[in-house]
Amino acid sequence: MHASRRTSKTLSLALTLGLLLSIQSAALACTSILVGKKATVDGSVMTSHTVDGWYDQRVVVVPGKTFPAGSTAPVYKNLCYQTKPTAPLQKVGEIPQVAQTYTYFHSGYPFMNEHQLMIGETTIDGREECVNETGWFTIEQLEVFALQRAKTAREAIKIMGALAEQYGYGDYGEALTLADTQEAWLFEIVGPGPLWKPGSGKPGAHWVAVRVPDDSVTVSTNTSRIGEVNPADQDHFLASTNLTDFAKDQGWWKPGTTFSFKKAYGENPYPRLFNQKRRLWRVYSTLAPSQKFDPAQDPRNTDYPLFVKPEKKLSVRDIMAILRDHYEGTPYDLTKGLAADPFGTPDRWKTPASLAPKGYENTEWERAISIFRCSYSFVSQSRSWLPDPVGGVAWVGMDAPHSTVYLPFYCGNTSTPKCIAEGKRAEFDRDSAFWAFQFVSNWANLRWDAMMKDIRAAQKGYEDDAFLNQPSIEKQAADLYKKNPAEAVKLLTDYSNANATKVVEGWWKLGWTLVGKYHDGYITEPGGKQTSPGYPTEWLKKVGFGETMLQPKN
Repeated sequence: MHASRRTSKTLSLALTLGLLLSIQSAALACTSILVGKKATVDGSVMTSHTVDGWYDQRVVVVPGKTFPAGSTAPVYKNLCYQTKPTAPLQKVGEIPQVAQTYTYFHSGYPFMNEHQLMIGETTIDGREECVNETGWFTIEQLEVFALQRAKTAREAIKIMGALAEQYGYGDYGEALTLADTQEAWLFEIVGPGPLWKPGSGKPGAHWVAVRVPDDSVTVSTNTSRIGEVNPADQDHFLASTNLTDFAKDQGWWKPGTTFSFKKAYGENPYPRLFNQKRRLWRVYSTLAPSQKFDPAQDPRNTDYPLFVKPEKKLSVRDIMAILRDHYEGTPYDLTKGLAADPFGTPDRWKTPASLAPKGYENTEWERAISIFRCSYSFVSQSRSWLPDPVGGVAWVGMDAPHSTVYLPFYCGNTSTPKCIAEGKRAEFDRDSAFWAFQFVSNWANLRWDAMMKDIRAAQKGYEDDAFLNQPSIEKQAADLYKKNPAEAVKLLTDYSNANATKVVEGWWKLGWTLVGKYHDGYITEPGGKQTSPGYPTEWLKKVGFGETMLQPKN
């Protein structure tokens, strides 16, 4: 996703330095992992998403409705920013409404509907020359219509593609990971270029989708992943009309050669490739270590496979663990070195180019999968053997994955609790779940090594309880669904909301406990005993501890 919607009045085919810098510094965000049903421990199809930046963290259930003939549906831009006062909602038009919409879960990037259709997202930018600001659609608005109108991933892709082609895609390139009870699909889309106009008879977007093999995993990390495309093989590929013609006209593809979507449309400037492909390497090397993927190669010359078969079948908790990763135990470990401060914090705040050392103006810190600026993340399961309201579950965590607690919400739920559905972002909000986790994660930076032990213990306790309860609550709901579907839905809604409320209240309590326990360099135990653990010896050596106070030698 974008750190900001880059909107300029005119688009030049020749990139200026300013545009290059804006592309490099923006959208270094989001990781999405997509897992086929034969690669999971239970046969579910899974996807995930870390929503990394200031995006609407509220999760609201939007009920499905019926509409009379002739109804219309509004189309908005800035839909993902609705807790950000500087990015007001912009209505750009209306399209014909369908007779029946499905219930879906709305957030900055909507992610689940009542039929177990799940969607994750990452921005891939692509070529500047593809952007068309007159296009109506951004990716999050396409997600809304997909979740309201589709039951399967394949159907969702066709709906989004048709809408974007008709009304125009008006943003930088995006990728979506789509999962239903049977299939996993990766979808990528870019705009039609600045000269496209509605009614021109040409498609208002260029897009492609590929089905992930059932026994495999793919990952999207802010760079186009889809290479060779075979639109004739509709079991495994879906694509826009006129896909290759625009690339040919622009000189990005030569007829007679193999067409690659990422080579034609997915160009990204050099510095960003490290951030993108390092995360890709980390996921693949974790899931398939025997393949010995090399992280140190020049990313311009490193082409990781689109799919990888994991060497063991994956659970929800396996994906959660990856989302919490900071490259621990690798040469890129963000908890090590002087930049991690004495206590091993992995957070690396954005550094303006004007402050960077000479020669490093266009570089960045290493960018881990778990990052402090995350609004929320989720891991979803779509399970064919359960009724839809029970089978679809998204484990949602507010704020950074490493210090959140993942909370289960079922796709049949009719509401989310107030602390999840509401909440300010531009100011501290005691009623918001986001701020409970934001508060704890920020306080932990004062003494990361010590406080994270307390945080992980609390995190594990809450998540252990949720996973322990999952089989029994789902069996109750599935049995009840056969007799009384409405009561089954109520059971799941009440369970999810009570659990979320309990955890959020507990997290506020944890935060204040940490304030009392860790302050002024001391660790204060119950009863008042204090210890001062000081600083690691190696760090003291590196920063010159005591050198100004040594007695001068005669």
